[in-house]
Order: sequence, then structure tokens, then C-alpha cells
Amino acid sequence: MFAVTPDDLLAAYDDQLRTDAEMARAIEVTRVGPLLCAIFDHGGFVSYRDLGGIDGDELDGLIERVVAHYREDTDVDSFEWKSRGHDLPADLGERLVAHGLVAEPVETVMIGEASLLAVDVPLEETPDGPVVVRRIVPGPSAADDVSRMLEAQESVFGTGRGPSVASSLAELESDASELWIAEVGGRVVSGGRLTPVEGTEFAGVWGGSTLPGFRGRGIYRALVSARASSALDRGVRFIHSDCTDMSRPILERSGLRAVTTTTPYVWTRQARGV
Repeated sequence: MFAVTPDDLLAAYDDQLRTDAEMARAIEVTRVGPLLCAIFDHGGFVSYRDLGGIDGDELDGLIERVVAHYREDTDVDSFEWKSRGHDLPADLGERLVAHGLVAEPVETVMIGEASLLAVDVPLEETPDGPVVVRRIVPGPSAADDVSRMLEAQESVFGTGRGPSVASSLAELESDASELWIAEVGGRVVSGGRLTPVEGTEFAGVWGGSTLPGFRGRGIYRALVSARASSALDRGVRFIHSDCTDMSRPILERSGLRAVTTTTPYVWTRQARGV
């Protein structure tokens, strides 16, 4: 049973995880009105606690300023405006599209107690051998492990906007994130991050990608469980994740609840000066 309601979880999400928490690893952050416009090694990112009642022509002007900022003041090839389903005004998405941003698939924001996910998940041996779930640790083999994990994730997600090997290794070595993989016969078939959010009760589980031929075997859930157990060891109370329709049922069975949705709207530079 949950000790808190979905409304409590959503309030904790808005209060603890938006704006500053999302900017922690940014190279540069510029404030534009109520927005924080960041640059990361993989591109731009826009977030905010709320829009403060801005709508209509004023909102159009704000979006124009953001696009102009990334187009004229940065070298990024793209930026993501991360919207949430409970954000106001309701026509925000339509206005973003009108200014040249493209909506990506809607994901569900899931939150729950880490203790509900940290359970034993039996894994049967596959035709290619047993499944080995392990944490990548700093050392001589880390670069190869990380590279193979990111290649597997890119083959599933295919966005081209994922983190680089260098930035992932930096996260690993600084303990900013834990990187976990599942291997079969020495091949990475699934991988993901655990990212504790400093100053909050949360840690995020990200990048839960499993190669198509290895789905339906509990591998994703086993990776979630391993990361949740590690989160508990760190004193984390809540796990959050932006999940696809494929992973949502797994997280719901583990006890997480849907609190809102998130839709990335992406602007892409077509050519310099555009």
C-alpha cells in the first residue's frame, strides 16, 4: 500500500524534481522568463516549475525568445522543451508546434516507493546462455562496458540525443549515476541508469532498453529491481521514471503509480542561420 496519495506524489515531483534538479549537470543555464534553458553535452533542454499563468500572445513571445536563444546564442543542433500533461495552458503543445517544434511520443511519469521495486526477480536461462545483471564499476573495462550499453540503447531508442561515452564515464566516476547492464553470452541486451537527485527523496531510473529478441523474460524488471535495491542502500525513498507504454505495465505491477504524462517537443537546427 502507498503511504501517500497520487496527488502527494505529483506535488513532490513538481516541488523536488523540476527546474534546478534537472539542471544539475548542465554545461550552461540561461533563464528566459520562468524557463531554465540549459545546454548539455547532447543538446539543449528547457524546463520550468510552471509557466506562471503566461498564455496567449505572451506565451508565443516566450517560445519565440527560447527558439531565438538556441538558434542565435548557442551551437546546439537541437533542444527539447519538456512539457508535462498537467501544465497550463492546455494549448501549450499546439503553440510549440506552431513555432517549429516537433512532438515526440508521450511518456507516463511513474513514481513509487523504492521498497516496492526491490524484489527478487527470477531469470531463466536464455537459448544464448544465462542472464547476468551487474553494475558497471570504474576501472579498465568501464569504457568498453559503457560503450556497449549505449550502443544497445541507441539501437532501441534511435534518437541520437543520448549521452556520450565520455559524459557517461564522467557520471560513473563521480558517482553521479550508477550504470547497470544485463548481459547474455557477453552481449549487452539491456541497460539503464540509476540517478539519485541530490537534495531530494528521489532517484530516477532511466534508459531501460531491452533488445527486442530478449523481451518478455523479466530482464527489464530485474534491472529495475537491482537499481531500486541500490537506491534503498543510498537512503532514497522514491523512484521516478518517464516510461513508454511497453514499460509502464511492468512498473505498475511493481507498485509505481502514474502521476502525469510528459511530452518532449524538439526543435532541430536545419542549417546554420535557420
